[in-house]
Amino acid sequence: MILVSETQVGDRVEYRDTKRYLWVLSFVPALLPFVFYGAYFATNQSPLWALGPLIFAYVFIPVMDILLGEDTNNPPEAVVNQMAEDQYYTRLLYIAVAVYFAAFAVSAWFFATADLPIWAMIIVAISAGVFSGTALTVGHELGHKPGWGQQLGAKLINGLSWYGHFTQEHNTGHHTHVATPEDSASSRLNENFYAFTLREVPDGVRRGWAIERKKLQQRGLPFFHWRNEVLQSYGISVVLAGAALALLGWVMIPFLIIHNFYSWQQLSLANYVEHYGLKREKKANGKYEPCQPKHSWNTNHVFSNLLLFHLQRHSDHHANPMRPYQALRDFEELPRLPSGYPGCFVLAFIPPLWFRVMNPKVMAWAGGDIAKVNTGPA
Repeated sequence: MILVSETQVGDRVEYRDTKRYLWVLSFVPALLPFVFYGAYFATNQSPLWALGPLIFAYVFIPVMDILLGEDTNNPPEAVVNQMAEDQYYTRLLYIAVAVYFAAFAVSAWFFATADLPIWAMIIVAISAGVFSGTALTVGHELGHKPGWGQQLGAKLINGLSWYGHFTQEHNTGHHTHVATPEDSASSRLNENFYAFTLREVPDGVRRGWAIERKKLQQRGLPFFHWRNEVLQSYGISVVLAGAALALLGWVMIPFLIIHNFYSWQQLSLANYVEHYGLKREKKANGKYEPCQPKHSWNTNHVFSNLLLFHLQRHSDHHANPMRPYQALRDFEELPRLPSGYPGCFVLAFIPPLWFRVMNPKVMAWAGGDIAKVNTGPA
């Protein structure tokens, strides 16, 4: 599949992005509650319909990645600026924010009103959390951009999962310390996903709040101030929870608890697979080398990349954080994941399987030198 073709027209290079309209597939995860829960009411009201979103996430997407394969094509550099200035791609992100909020509302309503057994209610709440966690992909892309509207979109999406500290923690904390033992969001060799989550989530909260506190202090402002961007996003969370309780009752308390937990888990899964075991070398002056594409695991699987706004071309993202999703590139000799993120998440759920697949890849990347691998603090 050709990502972009270019044609010289006078002094201007024109391009045709053959994925341009395929990016609407990014809305698919948010539309699943409408499909499966609508099917519940349209058919025999079997609680088995509640399993649909999770089957899609952890079975259907990995299978589609296998069937459709990978796309290693890159946009020509001559058209990247034009692609970055094309507001069509940004508008898709804004639409995704609205669709994910609608998905949350439908899932909450279904949880509260459908006649479901307890196990199915739990599955509905888990599914809602998984896809709100997926929505953080949108918050991630918007949070890297300086515009007022993009920053607002990031706060809204972060607020959906009660993860209001994410933009500060990710942009300033993770991107600064990525692929080092000091980074709580970079997983270490032989660290299983569950141990990583117990380390990453609380330290991410602490780091995000500390970054915002320092930023406010530099402006001469107290922490509890209306310009505190972390509190702004958490304020959205409070309003959203209050609205859910007011409209649907106290049954929303267990729904929100399960939803939030699994949305956090979904983000931790992404962080876990993105830098597993990779380490930047420390120079003689005690500083780490600049982040390069080789310090992030990459995957070009077509289907999951379209669903996740190219998040899986993570190598170029970390080397060039301001580069927009539609223009992210593949490079030769990158560390490569065996599947798109959803397939890798399934592996991460089973630590022995993850280690069996990924540890040889880590050691091959390091040339067999364990000193070049992130194994944690010395």
